[in-house]
Amino acid sequence: MGSPLRTAFGTAISHLFPEQRLFLRSDEETRFLRLSSTTQFIAVSGSALVVGWTIIASAILMMDSIGSGNVREQTQREQALYEERLNALSAERDMALAQARAAHDRFDAALAQVSDMQARLLESEMAREELERGVETTQATLRRTLAERDLARTAEQVAQARLAGDTAPENGVSQEELATTFDFLVAALDATAAQRDAMAEDAAAAEHLAEEVMLEARLVAERNDRIFSQLEDAMAISVSPLDKMFRRAGLDTDKLISSVRRGYSGQGGPLTPIRFSTMGEGPDADSLRANTILEKLDRMNIYRIAAQKAPFAIPVKDAFRFTSGFGPRWGRMHNGTDFAGAHGTPIYATADGVVTHSGWQSGYGRLVKIQHEFGIETRYAHMSKLRVKVGQRVSRGDRIGDMGNSGRSTGTHLHYEVRVGGTPVNPMTYIKAAQDVF
Repeated sequence: MGSPLRTAFGTAISHLFPEQRLFLRSDEETRFLRLSSTTQFIAVSGSALVVGWTIIASAILMMDSIGSGNVREQTQREQALYEERLNALSAERDMALAQARAAHDRFDAALAQVSDMQARLLESEMAREELERGVETTQATLRRTLAERDLARTAEQVAQARLAGDTAPENGVSQEELATTFDFLVAALDATAAQRDAMAEDAAAAEHLAEEVMLEARLVAERNDRIFSQLEDAMAISVSPLDKMFRRAGLDTDKLISSVRRGYSGQGGPLTPIRFSTMGEGPDADSLRANTILEKLDRMNIYRIAAQKAPFAIPVKDAFRFTSGFGPRWGRMHNGTDFAGAHGTPIYATADGVVTHSGWQSGYGRLVKIQHEFGIETRYAHMSKLRVKVGQRVSRGDRIGDMGNSGRSTGTHLHYEVRVGGTPVNPMTYIKAAQDVF
């Protein structure tokens, strides 16, 4: 079978490529080269292969160039979107901080106004008590004066009766003495009536002043209520997003606040609860509302400290793309989130903390571990260069290394982990929770 096939193949080649002779003539002689059918077939086949390979290689290079251009354009678009998002987040954060500072300033002004109003209320209360005591004294004096007036009128009637009846003086008292006594009683009665009228006018003026004081106290109480309502609304708007951010991150806010307070145990300052002298009675409603607002301000301040110490940030600020998330992957658990970017892209700490590991670890390659507050640890793996040392204290935003491809890795990227109490959690929970606030 093989021989007939070769014979047929040779016959086909002979028909396609008949034998050719190439004559080479010189001055002295003429020579020729014989080109067999097989030689011609090999030459044509080789030329076709070279041309085909050139065409294929050119197409591959062209497609690669087009693909690279698309990747660059996509990277530029992603970088522009990311920078726009960062600018928007920065603007929102600055606005939130400005609102918090404005609320704090308004609260300080309100506290000063409340203190002034408390002083004025105390003065008004003291003036009212003095007026009440004055009114009571005036009324007692008026009653005594009325009694003396009635006694004088009785004596006057007796004297007039005696004068009208021309009765003889009793006990040796002459008529002249009775007239003198009568005149004295009349003068005393006139003086008593004048004093009574003056006291009545004083009492009316005191009652009018007391009404004015009570009206002013009522207006002050209404202003206090409006101020407290505005402050309570501002605190609700400021504290609620922070509280939601920590709860979405899976942190117990009560334990978190207790932990921060243990670390910042100083006392005093503007957030100390207000204490008013109540003379043995319970605190009034305004004092309770003021202390409630102070507690919310203190909570907001604690949240601000905690947010700086928890990893509510993204470790890569340059252009990147997410390549793998938290969860099962290829039959194994992937304990972090992967950020792919250019080789050498800066890597930043996502919260304040202390570096507990900076070196090579199997699988992770060049790895940095940072221990944060509240039992939280972050890990940054596969880096090409480490920029921190063990024991070094870092702050959020400090550069700790460069993106690379060390360890068990299939390409340049950052493997980022967040662990709470040693247990891996989804880093995107913290990143997404922070995006709602900052």
